[in-house]
Amino acid sequence: MTDLLADLTSRDLVAMTTDADALRAALAEAPVTFYCGFDPTGPSLHVGHLLQVITMRRLQQAGHRPIALVGGATGLIGDPKPGGERSWLDRTQAEDNVIRIRGQLEHFLDFGTGPTAAVLVNNLDWTEPMDVVTFLRDIGKHFSVNRMLDRDAVRSRLEGSGISYTEFSYVLLQSMDYLELFRRHGCTLQIGGSDQWGNITAGCELVRRVDGATVHALTTQLLTKADGTKFGK
Repeated sequence: MTDLLADLTSRDLVAMTTDADALRAALAEAPVTFYCGFDPTGPSLHVGHLLQVITMRRLQQAGHRPIALVGGATGLIGDPKPGGERSWLDRTQAEDNVIRIRGQLEHFLDFGTGPTAAVLVNNLDWTEPMDVVTFLRDIGKHFSVNRMLDRDAVRSRLEGSGISYTEFSYVLLQSMDYLELFRRHGCTLQIGGSDQWGNITAGCELVRRVDGATVHALTTQLLTKADGTKFGK
């Protein structure tokens, strides 16, 4: 049997994983449902998403089930970035971007029928109905502010122009996505770019704290420009 994790690593797709032996065993034992998130902050995916999409495709071809999550909620907020706060999208524009991104992913993933058919979900579906008290009680209490402040992007912003609570809370929303997909779809693996390691492992920890389950993380290498910065929209 092919060691899928070793195969992905040999192709320079893998940057980091949580417990590699446990992930390797999970991929070999049974079909795994996994997800990757895409914020609809632009009308198109870009070359920086390529390694994540290739990884999703190879996992699906190996018999695992992909979930493409579009951040209808998180995309309206934006992950903190060192350079400053992102421009906010209006809701109509974000919804149009979701449709366009789905069309692009269909060129790489099989959204047909069957046990490994890809699924598209929108985190606005479970984020929007939740009231703030429930969010703070059920999600926020599991996060250490000290650890959140220690993230590079947050720290650099605090040393410069400052950061809004909106962006500061992004990691809670992304972590809640993992918990929801674990409960709704049995999702036990999240993949993303290596710059998302902190957000992804925070989701793993939230699932462990709330539901007592072990889930996995895998990050891909980043494609960078000639100056070493990552591609963005």
